[in-house]
Amino acid sequence: MQDKVAIITGAGGALGRATALRLGADGFAIGALGRASADLAETAAQLEAEGFPVRMLEVDLRDSDAIEAAVAGTERDFGPVGALINNAAIYPSTPFLEIPLAEYDDVVTVNQRGYFYAAQVAARGMVARRSGAIVNVGSITWHGGWSNLASYVSTKGAAVALTRALARELGEHGIRVNAVSPGAFPTKAEEIQGDAAEYSAHVIEHQALKRRGSDAELAAVVSFLVGPDSSFVTGQTINVDGGWIME
Repeated sequence: MQDKVAIITGAGGALGRATALRLGADGFAIGALGRASADLAETAAQLEAEGFPVRMLEVDLRDSDAIEAAVAGTERDFGPVGALINNAAIYPSTPFLEIPLAEYDDVVTVNQRGYFYAAQVAARGMVARRSGAIVNVGSITWHGGWSNLASYVSTKGAAVALTRALARELGEHGIRVNAVSPGAFPTKAEEIQGDAAEYSAHVIEHQALKRRGSDAELAAVVSFLVGPDSSFVTGQTINVDGGWIME
């Protein structure tokens, strides 16, 4: 990468924080983007404690102006953004027949339009420099569907489709676009699944690898996708799920 500056959305979450710490260790200055929260502040504090350059960006992905300001602010502080990791997502658990249209619209705004617009804003600068990498975080749920998560699942499928469309269109400008689809990592998202021990057993039963994954293992794949070792990889989706989904 020519520009060692990365923006990570949803940086207050477990996977976002692990990715921020890994990319910081890789030598990136980090724009840690997320809704104002103690979790986002903790991510920034951990990066600072490690001596990694960080700008904490309190941004709601529903606000397109705030996305533009976050990218511009990061570039003022650190220089051109060379990597964008679209990670933030919301995941209300509601039976399909009961999902209010307002709830669906909200999920699409954050998980789909937010990814689209963050990529568009970041890619404008990348095109001018003919260099950059975008990683969209999907989910293995889009492969087989999960009950009570129709809004979330549909947006994660859209993230993979967006990845392929952008890889095709932006490749001529030297920009690579890939996706990672995490499996069931032990994060706060699992609270919607009910009993933690029972769900963990369910996950391990379905995985080829009979253990739970760690946040750092997902971050390592993102690190690969924004780093020089993946210089000829674009338009791909890597499942990081212990072998739950194989295709």
